[in-house]
Amino acid sequence: MTEREKMLSGELYSPQDAELSAMHLKVQKLYERYNKIPAAKAKKREKLIKKILGGTGENVRVETPFFCDYGVNIEVGENFFANYGCIILDVNKVKIGKNCMLAPNVGIYSATHPVRAEERYNGVELGYPITIGDNCWIGGGAVICPGVTLGNNVVVGAGSVVTKSFPDNVVIAGNPAKIIREL
Repeated sequence: MTEREKMLSGELYSPQDAELSAMHLKVQKLYERYNKIPAAKAKKREKLIKKILGGTGENVRVETPFFCDYGVNIEVGENFFANYGCIILDVNKVKIGKNCMLAPNVGIYSATHPVRAEERYNGVELGYPITIGDNCWIGGGAVICPGVTLGNNVVVGAGSVVTKSFPDNVVIAGNPAKIIREL
């Protein structure tokens, strides 16, 4: 297995691998360029963000600054909006449905590190996929952790840390996030 295949399968992998390093450098150059495009040039921004991300629907708007690990592992649906300061660590697949909104400073982190210190010292990492359903709203400063799946119509309260999966039609909040209301 290549390091990229290991990464996408949730196994320990080396991020210093030549292929992964080249992919990371490529997307860094793209998002650095993206982050410098003036807001008045919305069409130019949209064209470049669609080049950065692995898949998009129509009407994709991502405010700057925006950061990611590879970009190619991120798929967003139609009518996607990410406000200022969005970070998506996409060492594994990150799939976001249609009509989703991310408030400022949302972090979606498919990346993680081994719990055992001796594995961390060896420089290996791992990641787990994240899926966010349709019609979700993620509040400001919220963090979505590796391996989480959120159903459709989920609202995540500002500042929440989502460490586990949740079903459709709920409002979740807190650290760790829990259901505070059904919709």
